[in-house]
Amino acid sequence: MEIFGVDIGGSGIKGAPVDLDRGELAADRFKVLTPHPATPEGVSEGVEQVVRHFDWDGPVGVTFPGVVTDGSTIRTAANVDKSWLDVDARSLLSERLGGAEVVVLNDADAAGVAEMQFGAGRGRKGTVLVLTLGTGIGSALFVDGTLVPNTELGHLELHGHDAEKHASTKAKDDNDLSWEHWAHRLQKYLLHVEMLFSPELFILGGGVSRKADKFVPLINHVKAEIAPAQLRNNAGIVGAAMRAHGTYGGK
Repeated sequence: MEIFGVDIGGSGIKGAPVDLDRGELAADRFKVLTPHPATPEGVSEGVEQVVRHFDWDGPVGVTFPGVVTDGSTIRTAANVDKSWLDVDARSLLSERLGGAEVVVLNDADAAGVAEMQFGAGRGRKGTVLVLTLGTGIGSALFVDGTLVPNTELGHLELHGHDAEKHASTKAKDDNDLSWEHWAHRLQKYLLHVEMLFSPELFILGGGVSRKADKFVPLINHVKAEIAPAQLRNNAGIVGAAMRAHGTYGGK
């Protein structure tokens, strides 16, 4: 069974058909740059480019970097244009894709459901927190395998600012931080989140997860187990396709 997944990010829009039996991409993903400003019109055009690249005409799952309610309505837009607020994203994208069936969900939630089904969280009970490190910090919270949607813990206050402004991969790159310095910032964030939620496991995702050996060993004093995401930066695409097919309803 193949379903198409698209992952909208602050820097890129990428997608591919997904083999839902294996939890893997069925073809090399295709990516276009996220337009700036990242307006509904511009982003939806990018999504169309990605989907049309594969001549796909079936259901499509799409992630969004913000709170999404009812599988459609955009409630926050921290890393895209504010004109997204209150947009019916499902209808917008469905129309753009010629009436295709579309499901929209938070990007970190999508990555999280993929990791819980096929990756580092597979079979894990208790409290698991998946964090996606990139332009911002996305979060997906699971309790005994059930998703608590739209947690957006990257916006917790840390040192008087949104935590993602301090500890995201973008913060590392923008400030030219060493792995050690960035790991120290990330450690402070993890300790703050651990104080609030006491997870048994942190799963760290996003593109930087492929370099986990450079920073995870530098993180100290966190009681929870820390594991890199196994699906890495493809997790959002896989999770979007899973939700479009209805194979992960939250458990």
